[in-house]
Amino acid sequence: MAARRARRLLGSLCIALLFAQPAPTGAAARSGSRSLLTESLVRTFTPFYFLVEPLDVLSVRGASVIMNCSAQCETPPRIEWKKDGSFLNLVSDDRRQLLPDGSLLINSVVHSKHNKPDEGYYQCVATVDSLGTIVSRTAKLTVAGLPRFTSQPEPTSVYRGGSAVLGCEVTAELAPLLRWERDRQALAPDRRVLQLPGGALLLTNASDADAGLYRCALDSGGTPKYSDEAELKVLPDAEEPQRLALLKPPSSLSRLPGQRAVFPCVAAGFPPPLIRWTRNEEELPTDGSGRFQLLPGGVLEIRDVAEADAGTFTCIAESGNDTLEAQAELAVQVPPTFLKRPANIYAHESMDIVFECEVTGKPTPTVKWVKNGDVVIPSDYFKIVKEHNLQVLGLVKSDEGFYQCIAENDVGNAQAGAQLIILDLDVAIPTLPPTSLTSATNDHLAPATAGPLPSAPRDVVATLVSTRFIRLTWRPPASDPQGDNLTYSIFYTKEGINRERVENTSRPGETQVMIQNLMPETVYVFRVVAQNRHGPGESSAPLKVATQPEVQLPGPAPNIRAFSGSPTTVTVTWETPLSGNGDIQNYKLYYMEKGQHTEQDVDVAGLAHTVTGLKKFTEYSFRVVAYNKHGPGVSTHDVVVRTLSDVPSAPPQNLTLEVRNSKSILLQWQPPPAGTQSGQITGYKIRYRKVSRKSDVTESVGGTQLSQLIEGLERGTEYSFRVAAMTINGTGPATDWVSAETFESDLDETRVPEVPSSLHVRPLVTSIVVSWTPPENQDVVVRGYAIGYGIGSPHAQTIKVDYKQRYYTIENLDPSSHYVITLKAFNNVGEGIPLYESAVTRPHSDTSEVDLFVINAPYTPVPDPSPMMPPVGVQASILSHDTIRITWADNSLPKNQKITDARFYTVRWKTNIPANTKYKTANATTLSYLVTGLKPNTLYEFSVMVTKGRRSSTWSMTAHGTTFELVPTSPPKDVTVVSKEGKPRTIIVNWQPPSEANGKITGYIIYYSTDVNAEIHDWVIEPVVGNRLTHQIQELTLDTPYFFKIQARNSKGMGPMSEAVQFRTPKAESSDKMPNDQASGSAGKGSRPMDLGPDYKPPLGGSNSPHGSPTSPLDSNMLLVIIVSVGVITIIIVVIVAVFCTRRTTSHQKKKRAACKSVNGSHKYKGNSKDVKPPDLWIHHERLELKPIDKSPDPNPIMTDTPIPRNSQDITPVDNSMDSNIHQRRNSYRESVRNTPSTDTMPAASAVPSAELPEPEGPFLPAEEEPQGPPTAHVRPSHPLKSFAVPAVPPAGGPFDPALPSTPLLTQQAPGHPMHAVKTASIGTLGRTRPPMPVVVPSAPEVQETTRMLEDSESSYEPDELTKEMAHLEGLMKDLNAITTA
Repeated sequence: MAARRARRLLGSLCIALLFAQPAPTGAAARSGSRSLLTESLVRTFTPFYFLVEPLDVLSVRGASVIMNCSAQCETPPRIEWKKDGSFLNLVSDDRRQLLPDGSLLINSVVHSKHNKPDEGYYQCVATVDSLGTIVSRTAKLTVAGLPRFTSQPEPTSVYRGGSAVLGCEVTAELAPLLRWERDRQALAPDRRVLQLPGGALLLTNASDADAGLYRCALDSGGTPKYSDEAELKVLPDAEEPQRLALLKPPSSLSRLPGQRAVFPCVAAGFPPPLIRWTRNEEELPTDGSGRFQLLPGGVLEIRDVAEADAGTFTCIAESGNDTLEAQAELAVQVPPTFLKRPANIYAHESMDIVFECEVTGKPTPTVKWVKNGDVVIPSDYFKIVKEHNLQVLGLVKSDEGFYQCIAENDVGNAQAGAQLIILDLDVAIPTLPPTSLTSATNDHLAPATAGPLPSAPRDVVATLVSTRFIRLTWRPPASDPQGDNLTYSIFYTKEGINRERVENTSRPGETQVMIQNLMPETVYVFRVVAQNRHGPGESSAPLKVATQPEVQLPGPAPNIRAFSGSPTTVTVTWETPLSGNGDIQNYKLYYMEKGQHTEQDVDVAGLAHTVTGLKKFTEYSFRVVAYNKHGPGVSTHDVVVRTLSDVPSAPPQNLTLEVRNSKSILLQWQPPPAGTQSGQITGYKIRYRKVSRKSDVTESVGGTQLSQLIEGLERGTEYSFRVAAMTINGTGPATDWVSAETFESDLDETRVPEVPSSLHVRPLVTSIVVSWTPPENQDVVVRGYAIGYGIGSPHAQTIKVDYKQRYYTIENLDPSSHYVITLKAFNNVGEGIPLYESAVTRPHSDTSEVDLFVINAPYTPVPDPSPMMPPVGVQASILSHDTIRITWADNSLPKNQKITDARFYTVRWKTNIPANTKYKTANATTLSYLVTGLKPNTLYEFSVMVTKGRRSSTWSMTAHGTTFELVPTSPPKDVTVVSKEGKPRTIIVNWQPPSEANGKITGYIIYYSTDVNAEIHDWVIEPVVGNRLTHQIQELTLDTPYFFKIQARNSKGMGPMSEAVQFRTPKAESSDKMPNDQASGSAGKGSRPMDLGPDYKPPLGGSNSPHGSPTSPLDSNMLLVIIVSVGVITIIIVVIVAVFCTRRTTSHQKKKRAACKSVNGSHKYKGNSKDVKPPDLWIHHERLELKPIDKSPDPNPIMTDTPIPRNSQDITPVDNSMDSNIHQRRNSYRESVRNTPSTDTMPAASAVPSAELPEPEGPFLPAEEEPQGPPTAHVRPSHPLKSFAVPAVPPAGGPFDPALPSTPLLTQQAPGHPMHAVKTASIGTLGRTRPPMPVVVPSAPEVQETTRMLEDSESSYEPDELTKEMAHLEGLMKDLNAITTA
């Protein structure tokens, strides 16, 4: 110690001489010299640790105990002791005293039933006042209780040379104090005598000298306590074989590494048993050369137990033909050990540090941290990260000291410590950045050099303030306006708290930072310090910023309770949430049946609700969510309650009867369906009666077993049986009566059955169908049949079938192979005489069916080959996702279908998925059977056969049924996440459907979040349609870990979620993006909003979708203005064109049209039509005629006018593909009507051409005829305007004569033919189905009015006439408005 102090003094003198030289002048020089001086005077870490720590101690009452402890430090530490977490006052304690080395001495341990002051956990505490405090591991002092035997030795006897065990069990802490005596003399150590760990005495290879009185003694201080004496007798050598028995089987043990484990396995028998051991079914080498040794008596000893020795040890005892086995488990527990100990840390104030601690042990240890002897309580600034590491945020000077990581599990504890030294800000940390410093603070570790320091940053402002993050920006200091080489440290703290935290900019010259993980509605104080290569400069003025308040949602409703008031109702009560901003508006009660995946909910206004319509005796979970004006709050925990039980609502299933003998019948059944039991089945009530005396009913109440043997019946009598299930509430409905007849005489089972009377084989390509009839002698019991088969020998394979079965199909055989088949009947006595036959399977190419009917002539005559009629009308009724009821009819029964004989039915079923599925069969004695345990959403085929005595039918026609769907019971599999090339913010999620979809997948839901531990309702949801197995997610945050889960759904609900898959987005945008991609406001295609941090969430209802192209409200308004403007301009142009078109009809054209009309005789106009106003009805003329064929279900049609072609280019020409062109015009017209504005905005443009439309040239189709060309509108004969049918279109490719008065509708001039200047309206409705329109039909126009209108259109318009036409146009507009309004 003195030498160490001398070396420290010499070092201080050397440092003083080193700096005793002229210092440079100037402020910069002073700053640099101060930095160098303080750097040289960095405090060093002080070794402070325990040399000896206390260990667990077992003591007895009245003994003395020493708990050892010794600590090492340059300054002698002060030692104190804690017991059960509290300091001991050793000054005034007479029995406990502190020894000079720091150990604790306890004199005369006190221990009684009600006073145990010394037993407990002790801990040594070492303190150096100027340095800190450390604590030792915790040691347990156990005081053995009062001597007490849990079992006493009992008299026993042993054959000479055999083994014996004398029991004497005590508690575990007293076992080391136990010893044995024989004839009241201490038992001398002997290899043949072994005391087992529990206290029992094992004696092997017994001799006459071993006989005597044995007792065990407990030496726990003071007078020994003795057990009862037991006599051991040694018998002469055994002459007859003795049955093998285990006297002391092994018992499971738990050991620590390095300890000794002993497994007894004491067996007795004659011949003497041989003992061997296996571990995990592998033979153990017990030759004594290794750690495993076999002691006398079969005891296995494991020395120096290792962790790899854990497993199942099996003792196998063999004596002659007898073998016994016993198993025991060895569990190896490991005390905590450190894989990584905390390291000493240098740091500055305001830094964030992490003490790392990695431990291992078995069971897994728990970790707590201690600072200067006090337990660290996690808070905002002290956090446990990565399970075991301690993170300290915003260091202050008082955080200095010793930090210890204490690991503890069931078998021990350990501690490891490190020292934290906080240096002054002008003292550089002398080492490179250790791993224990966080990324936010390790920029401070570069040593400073002499030179000018920067001034304070300017204009520090908060540009973005949210609930949990703040963005700060500033300008570089005035001393360095460019600031390219400056880095910045941002110090911040809560207002009123001295503990500052620091955040550094990520690169030089950056003048903004995002401070995250803040608290809502809290005032923080920020200051910014610039740093250059010479060190940190001046601090900016403090800036106070308050984070925004977070939306306050209601907390969980307290005291939620649920109780069942009846078998179908549950009442749930709760109280008003204690937290929340604003009044509670309502509650939502969620409930779900246990085992299901779909929740149901109900809105509740009060604090209680009774849910009705629930299933009986079924567990439900309930939870409540409160709502206020901000939305749903925090859900309560789930409360589970089971509805009350009731009597079963359905009878037991599949009741079958089996006649055992002349006086007993065995009943077998299955419980009622799970959903109908309505409670715990407590038993079954069986009622039976003679068929001849239906009033005499006997009841028999059985337990919960599913079979009952009814004995004491009369011979040759038919009985009827029915079974009902019972609960504590009563008896449910009973099954239908099922009958069976007892035998006339009891069958014999004192001998084996005789040979079967016949054997019938039917070879196929890969199978052979074997059928038989039972032995002719029916007086011998037959329990079943054994079928043997093989190529050339019948002993290769053997199959046993039930005694009721009369056929079997041997499958998976080789084609074209010779098989020998044997059939034997058997009972409990043995197998009878075999019946042999051989058959050759057919080749692959042979599809014929030739039956071989083989009769063993020496044994039995030919049986009756006539089979029974197979069941008919087989039907499959689907009941649930795993249950189908099969029903059928039997034509061999009477019309009432009542079974009066001993026939039974065999139901078989299978599914074709996979293709090699084998049939499953079951027997029934009724005309229905309930098949359970099926797979959901799976197609099954069923068939039935009937057996009566020796006769059986063939299989019936098959019935098919597909079980109902069930929610998926497995999650989507193979979930992978990859980044999209060139788009680092976009990822692609791929997956495969669930293995157990249980139905058609209708959709998937992708959940993703940055916090894998977040509640599932806090994850972001992306729905995907069911036929997709990939999905893109866009606009993610760069360099951020995301977790993804996927859930599948079908028509029945949601399945389980997949395991979370982690994916971290890339760190930077791709190089091909534009520099201004992050600018907000000028969003073009491919642009995205400015990155506001991972915690930023766009406001609800905004137009900037996170996964689509952003559209601003300004763009939407501009688009609307453009659409309206184009519509108005179009209306004006159409009106002008319509007016001028009415003046272009020449006199030649009028005469020609008049001549055509007179020749065709289509229309005859009479009288004068002068000054006749065009009828309003013509505006909707084609609509009135097309109404009978309208089929559209549109309930709210828009009345629009037929558009008018503006020029010849708007008219579609007619060519050889007229049909397709007309079809295209129909579609285009349909779209034009959809996009046409309301009729109120364009009455004139629509009315004028309709009113003044001249009659088209050419003949009109009669309304009653159907043209062969393109379809036209069908006109009802009773319509007043039936002569105005739509003109027919000439057949494609027909001759076109311009001289003929025939003008197709909507035609242009064909090549080589002159175009007639005829005004036509663009009807455009050929063959088009339109919605029925509620039109008010005015009266038909007079003929003379129509004629006058056409004649007026021939004259040329003068200015006055144009004025009149405009007046007419205004009138038409008014009339149009009247029609549309009506």
